[in-house]
Amino acid sequence: MSNKNEPIAIELAKKQQEISISEFFTKNRHLLGFDNPNRALMMTVKEAVDNSLDACEEMRVLPEISVTLSQLSENRIKVVVEDNGPGIVKKQIPNVFAKLLYGSKFHRLKMSRGQQGIGISASVLYSQLTTGKPTKIISKIDPKKPAHYYELGINTKTNEPQIFKEDELEWKKDHGTKIELEIEAKYQKGKQSVDEYIKETAISNPHARLIYTSPDNEKTEYLRATNELPKEAKEIKPHPHGIELGILIKMLHDTTEKTVQSFLQNDFSRIGPGTAREILDDAKITTKKPNELNSQEIEELFESLQKAKVIAPPTDCLSPIGEETLEKGLRKEITADFYATTTRSPTVYRGNPFVIEVGLAYGGDLEKETSVRMMRFANRVPLLYQQGACAITEAVTDINWKAYSLQQSSNSLPIGPVLVLIHIASVWVPFTSEAKEAIAHYDEIIKEIKLALQECGRKLGIYIRKTVMAGEQKEKISLFEKYIPELANSLSSLTGEKKELIQNKLQKILKKELPTLELENGAKE
Repeated sequence: MSNKNEPIAIELAKKQQEISISEFFTKNRHLLGFDNPNRALMMTVKEAVDNSLDACEEMRVLPEISVTLSQLSENRIKVVVEDNGPGIVKKQIPNVFAKLLYGSKFHRLKMSRGQQGIGISASVLYSQLTTGKPTKIISKIDPKKPAHYYELGINTKTNEPQIFKEDELEWKKDHGTKIELEIEAKYQKGKQSVDEYIKETAISNPHARLIYTSPDNEKTEYLRATNELPKEAKEIKPHPHGIELGILIKMLHDTTEKTVQSFLQNDFSRIGPGTAREILDDAKITTKKPNELNSQEIEELFESLQKAKVIAPPTDCLSPIGEETLEKGLRKEITADFYATTTRSPTVYRGNPFVIEVGLAYGGDLEKETSVRMMRFANRVPLLYQQGACAITEAVTDINWKAYSLQQSSNSLPIGPVLVLIHIASVWVPFTSEAKEAIAHYDEIIKEIKLALQECGRKLGIYIRKTVMAGEQKEKISLFEKYIPELANSLSSLTGEKKELIQNKLQKILKKELPTLELENGAKE
């Protein structure tokens, strides 16, 4: 019972309590992309497949991933994803799948699909909230050892795993992981469906073999277009131009280096002994231990780091798809008459290296009278939602597509039988939210996307003028040729000249016109 004489602040203090990350996302699951049953299904599959692809590539094994969706009732679907990756050691299985913000990728600067350590555990949390069923995990790390089996949930008060069942069992695979979840979900076909996600994943990961079974029991196998694994991305250290003051303070506190100079040389990329001395001289810092710097000295050190002439960070931390491989992926899944791809040279935003890749496909089965079809990717992962809020969309609409012989209204996507694919590969993709569906509007990123689009656009424009327009002109001439006898007959009646003579003259005019049109098309190129 409260004391009426107590200050209100004391009463309020009694009601305050810590909120676990699991509790927070229990009430705010829309922040992770689980805001409706359709999207929840796609997000669950996406997080599981992304984990599988990352694991296989880290093991340097060609991915073999199966995704099976089973309709249990009108609004409930079972999701099973199985891979041939390295598996997970027994003691880590509960933490990886049933603890939010737990993972190995958050602190490292290296291209990977997952980053925050939220994805798959968020799917487990969503399953638990909507069906009350535990998530089932089988994982095996060695052919000579048994597989470990778990049934897991998340204690939302503590953000700790709940283990409902633990066992060992025989599993015919040499190594790999299998996850099974029951979720409240709705399956539908279309541009934002699991079907589309799997297809786009096959395009951006042509080294993977994907076997997908839909809730309609339709089985689709996406074969590899290449047996070459992507180049292995290497971890790099932070670049001095990519950090903020708070990060510098934390790095100074956490470092094991004994001097500030050795800290600069060993905890950052691209800072050698000479550059480190210049930075310290500019900041007027003498020999000190990193944790002995006062706040004024840290601010001066930060300012010196930002001013220092330091070359761009190394780019071996990235693993872009590559022009040839990207084209193979497009050709494998998209039927078109023309393809063009490009991979830009690496560049930097906020000290983070990134690469932009673009692919265009034209004609074939692509629809003619609608806006171009867009595919957006970040670190090989399809982005199916929030297209309008994405920097990629801004870059596409900013291009003057009329210069490449496509129709376009101002500030809108062009119209025509075209597919536009844009991929950003980065050590830290600047997503606009935890749902990871749209790229933030950094000027450096938009500029690179536009340059890549223009490069492919020029190739497309040449193709359209040379092939498509020339073909259309020939069709018009062919149509005119059909009416020459009728026209000659009418002119003969009007002029009294012989029909055969008029017909021969019209044929000669037509033969002269055709080479002229072909010459004009060649000049435009």
